Amino acid sequence: MHASLLIAAKDLRQRVRDRSAFLLAIVVPFALAAIFSLLFGPASTPRAFEYAVVDQDHTAVSRTFTDEVLGALQEQGVAEVRALDEEQARAGVRDGDLDAAFVLKSGFAADVASPRPAELGVVGSADSPTATVVARSVARSYVRGLDAARVSVAAVQASRPGLTPAEIERVAQETVHGVTPVALEDVSATTRVLDTKTYFAAAMAVFFLLFTVQFGVSSLVDERDEGTLARLLAAPVRRWAILVGKLITSLVLGIVSLTVLMVASSVMLGADWGDPLGVALLIVAGVLAGTGITSVIASLARTSEQAGAWQAVVAVTLGLLGGAFFPVRQAGGMMADLSLVTPHAWFLGGLGDLAGGGGAVQALPSVAVLLGMAAVTIGIALLRTGRVVAP
Repeated sequence: MHASLLIAAKDLRQRVRDRSAFLLAIVVPFALAAIFSLLFGPASTPRAFEYAVVDQDHTAVSRTFTDEVLGALQEQGVAEVRALDEEQARAGVRDGDLDAAFVLKSGFAADVASPRPAELGVVGSADSPTATVVARSVARSYVRGLDAARVSVAAVQASRPGLTPAEIERVAQETVHGVTPVALEDVSATTRVLDTKTYFAAAMAVFFLLFTVQFGVSSLVDERDEGTLARLLAAPVRRWAILVGKLITSLVLGIVSLTVLMVASSVMLGADWGDPLGVALLIVAGVLAGTGITSVIASLARTSEQAGAWQAVVAVTLGLLGGAFFPVRQAGGMMADLSLVTPHAWFLGGLGDLAGGGGAVQALPSVAVLLGMAAVTIGIALLRTGRVVAP
């Protein structure tokens, strides 16, 4: 074990002086995480719609819509609603200050209580199609409720002829107050997800992890090609100790890279990785799995160029499949199932479980799978020790 530590210390000193390792391990993933956060952050954080309401009727029927229906939207944080006159509302929609405006014309309550059509207008902005569709849906839902009021008024008139207009309006108001306003339902996601900043910080960190850890195990192939491995084999050092030393190098590089990225993204990007103990377990397990994968690839390659090419192809393929650039597991289907063969998906999934609270125990299933991947791949690499260090 002493020989393995000496080999690892020598390799680490070399990598500290290697700017390419520093760039791949820290600078590039952090820069990409920041860029993705800036690009996709606003799109994934919905803002409240800006609505206006023009109440020209000023009756109990119109106030039911403005206070109960639109009030519910404000309480849920779906929209911000301002009471304006029609000219101000139309100007705000036209200038882009408002997403849409609701217009209740004078006589709205009287129309509801009569056979005449009752008009609830929606003025939408062409630049806010989603907000306009929502506004129209809200108005349509309320109008459907008013249909029940109209039926009730017609039934009362038929059974009690001779009602005065004031009595008819009272019946309409009582019926409208019984109509359930637009219902908002909070549907929780079945899978815990990370916020945008944390997701891209973690995704870029684990994507470049396979490029980072390859500096350790791939140096075996470099030393074999350069002839320095032959001198190591001539020394009183066991062959497995040489591979273990390279594995230690990869582990240290990977753990340092992920730890630095976690701290930097938390401080500079506002990412929230979750429970520190759970994150630490995921980092160690993820680095072990990544190191095992690159070790197997290095054991199969004949030259350093071949090892580098194969490792790059595998790293990109696993990164795409594992959700490093987009949340594959949320899409469901076959792609979500295939992503489970990658350490990326389990690492990001473990962080998602931590985001739901509950402490490090929530990440244990993902940690167990990552350790299982590491055990299998590192075991294969150790079995192929003779092939890797053959001069």
